[in-house]
Amino acid sequence: MRLRKVMPICLGLLGAWVYSGAYADGTNWNDRDQNYWTEPGADNQLTRHSDLKQITTHNVKHLQLAWDQSTGALRGHEGQPLVIDIDGTPIMYIFSAWPNIVQALDLSDPDNPKEIWNYVKKTDRDESAVPRACCDTVNRGGAYGDGKIVYLTLDGWLIALDAKTGKEAWVVKNNYPDKGEDGTPAPLIADGKVFVGFGGDEFAARGAFSAYDLATGKVVWHKYSTGSDDDVGITADTNKDNLRHANTAGDLGIHTFPEDNNYKVGGGAAWGWYSFDPELHYVYYSTGNPGLWSPGYRCGEKPLTQAGCNSGKWDNKWSMTIFARKADTGEAVWAFQITPFDQWDYDGINENYLVDFPNVDGKAVKGLVHFDRNGFAFVLDRVTGKLLRAHKYVTANWAEKYDFSTDRPIKVPEHSPLEVGRNTQACPSAMGGKDQQPGSVDPSDPTKFYMPTNNWCMEDNPQTRAYQQQGTVYVFANVYMYPEKPGVTGRLKKFDVLTGKADWDIPDPYPNWGGTVNTAGGLVFYGSLGGDFRAVDRDTGEILWQRKLGSGIIGNPITYEVKGKQYVSVLSGIGGWIGLPVTAGLDLSDKFGAIGATAMTKATGLAMIPQGGMLSTFRVYQ
Repeated sequence: MRLRKVMPICLGLLGAWVYSGAYADGTNWNDRDQNYWTEPGADNQLTRHSDLKQITTHNVKHLQLAWDQSTGALRGHEGQPLVIDIDGTPIMYIFSAWPNIVQALDLSDPDNPKEIWNYVKKTDRDESAVPRACCDTVNRGGAYGDGKIVYLTLDGWLIALDAKTGKEAWVVKNNYPDKGEDGTPAPLIADGKVFVGFGGDEFAARGAFSAYDLATGKVVWHKYSTGSDDDVGITADTNKDNLRHANTAGDLGIHTFPEDNNYKVGGGAAWGWYSFDPELHYVYYSTGNPGLWSPGYRCGEKPLTQAGCNSGKWDNKWSMTIFARKADTGEAVWAFQITPFDQWDYDGINENYLVDFPNVDGKAVKGLVHFDRNGFAFVLDRVTGKLLRAHKYVTANWAEKYDFSTDRPIKVPEHSPLEVGRNTQACPSAMGGKDQQPGSVDPSDPTKFYMPTNNWCMEDNPQTRAYQQQGTVYVFANVYMYPEKPGVTGRLKKFDVLTGKADWDIPDPYPNWGGTVNTAGGLVFYGSLGGDFRAVDRDTGEILWQRKLGSGIIGNPITYEVKGKQYVSVLSGIGGWIGLPVTAGLDLSDKFGAIGATAMTKATGLAMIPQGGMLSTFRVYQ
């Protein structure tokens, strides 16, 4: 692998810097060996773009299955493999959902891979993690650095394996199921550190994010999402370059909850995707919903009113927040709360893409783009955290728009759940305009995103809170979800984040719960929960090729090249929140089951999709 060239840039010169994604010597910091897939998101800026172009819009019709490999697990494959050059040998690493098996395949003969080792932790496993996993026993993959493969198990073990042999380099405990914490995200490796969080907002977890030393596994820093400024990493300099959020300090992570102990079960878990800017040495991630879905319990107003609960006093910080942290210390450079006082479970954990815009309102901008569950696509300046755009990318009736004088949404009270027992309709549903399923962007065309979306709404009826115990279901709401338009629950969109307009979209009867990859060959690859794996013309949105796989697709495609042949691989294996009623065998007559997922399963016919974890790999045969 080629080493990235790191050159420091004086922050005082950033205003004059031409944001081309390059260092002063012209080296592109997205530069990587395009023959391989070395990071979960292709690069640490999460573009999921490949410069490979052997497979094109003209020859993709000749794409055929090259080989399959079972993952050893039935369900919940929300991640992607890695393909790494290890001392001249191309090796693919496949990560399964629970029980979290890793396989290493030698791709020297790329049409006939050979498994050279496999690993699964067999001691000190905590099977209580399985029923405590909010939204299925999923896994989003691993990461590579310094000769090590690093991944997180559902029961909280962060494991570093020797990439050649599969032997344990180090093993540490990152999260604990009895505290409601589940290990589902893919780690990020950068600056000699491993960055990772965990899930568990629906089990009264207190969200946190940690950095570990890649060489030893020792904790470098650990920051909570809720609590005191010291716990969260808020300093006097946090948001100093964004005057809209200048009043950040003051232990808001405690005082914006109604009682002192509420923040300890306050949610804000960081279970999504993480990105990194090697010039600034900032790591970016987002946090989830605040603890419990019955929002009146997270507001101290007496009596409860929409205006009082949304005054800013009860924002439940720092849930639903995009953080930029210094990679070395964990100090928060800036923090932008996406949905203050969340009333819908619009979990904010979706990926933060780092792209450079040549012109936003007449200026070059180092940008951060975030498609949130709440149905808005955000563009921020990733240096300062300043909000530049907030466009609806799906139907979102819970808010009119964002007020750019305050950076707060203008909420619509009739679509805002609050009081116990009052049923409220809202779009999108709690599953969001998109959940964790990642889109992609070509860094050379930074305004256009290839985005899988969900198109459904919900009725939400808050219920009485019965307890505040970590590790126990902490929701207290009846949620019924339904398609916004009968027969269409998923859409793939090419969306312009500066104009707020879609160039095209592709409707699908099944939800889009898997990610996309875009290539220099003019293609976008993605899959649906119906099991259809597709190649789409980037310019027109025309489906040029598709194949039915053995199970629903919730994984993210990758592409790589070995011995002059370009391959495309994707994991199948229905699961995730949307697939949980199928994988867990739930009663579909209970429309509130799996927090509303059973109604969606019934409406879309997902019960007819078989289980089975498989990696399928394709190449062009002519």
